[in-house]
Amino acid sequence: MASVTLENVSLRYRNGTLGLADIDLDIADGEFIALVGPSGSGKTTLLRSVAGFLTPTAGRILIGDRQLAGGSVSVPPEQRELGMVFQQHAVWPHWNVARNVEYPLRRARVSRLERQRRVAEALELVGLAGYERRDPATLSGGQRQRVALARALVARPRVLLLDEALSALDEPLRDRLRLELHTLTRELGLTVIHVTHDRSEALALADRVAVLDAGRIRQIAAPQTLLERPASPFVARFLSDATLVDGHVAAGRFRAADHPLALPCDLSLPDGSAATAAILPAAVRIVPGDDAVVRSTLFTPEGSDVVVTWHGMTLRVRTHGMRPQVGDRVAVEVGHAVVYPHEPAVAAELPVATPA
Repeated sequence: MASVTLENVSLRYRNGTLGLADIDLDIADGEFIALVGPSGSGKTTLLRSVAGFLTPTAGRILIGDRQLAGGSVSVPPEQRELGMVFQQHAVWPHWNVARNVEYPLRRARVSRLERQRRVAEALELVGLAGYERRDPATLSGGQRQRVALARALVARPRVLLLDEALSALDEPLRDRLRLELHTLTRELGLTVIHVTHDRSEALALADRVAVLDAGRIRQIAAPQTLLERPASPFVARFLSDATLVDGHVAAGRFRAADHPLALPCDLSLPDGSAATAAILPAAVRIVPGDDAVVRSTLFTPEGSDVVVTWHGMTLRVRTHGMRPQVGDRVAVEVGHAVVYPHEPAVAAELPVATPA
């Protein structure tokens, strides 16, 4: 296996659109990194740049000590020693399972006996031992995705790239494969870069999660750190559905604009400084009272995912045990919020959250 390094990587398309901007990223040998972000954030562009399908216009990409892109260097995808699994499994229907899996080995001119041995080994790894002669048409969607994973692993890649590899599968199959993938990659010590639009999947699988927006990494950290200490209002809202509230700091407290909300503030700012508070759903409680109205409520195993209107503010709450109904009048208690210096550009881009 190997580490992956991106040094000041930028990519601009021919039409002038910026795909990546000044990306610095160090992925350790054996580390599992997930890339998340809204559509157009650059996560797939970053993955495809590592794979060799896109060429950066600036910066360098290395696997271990070997430079793959940058300057006059551009190593073709098939020579990068990578394995890749796409959203659509791309299993060839006219070949049996063994022929599909051995394809990278045929390209590499590996001997027939060695191919047979390694195909059997790869299929054993993904739980498909004995499926060598099966027609792909007779397999379930999850089994075909396992074939694609075996094909990515059979060449013993230095790095495994996953491009929405589980998103086309239905639950609970997706959940089961997520667990199997987590176990397999840890057992093999694989370095993994996983692009997903599923925030829960990223947080569950990855050692670190990189949150991208507008071609830049806004924060990269362990899942718990991202949830407890988001670096910006954007990260708080994207990962945790935080409600963003504008206000100011006065006497060490954050006070919302045109709203009675006031909270202790550990941000060191002069009195009167503009600020933005990110209120995480987990920091909010609803209790008996009459100053807020339940606007929507979705069932969860623990309780409900609730949206309330509170003195004109739309606020998201996750309850435990309590299952309020639409129209119920309640009171709101906010335990804490993460407060940031107010940034006009961010505030314009990220208004206070509204119910989905």
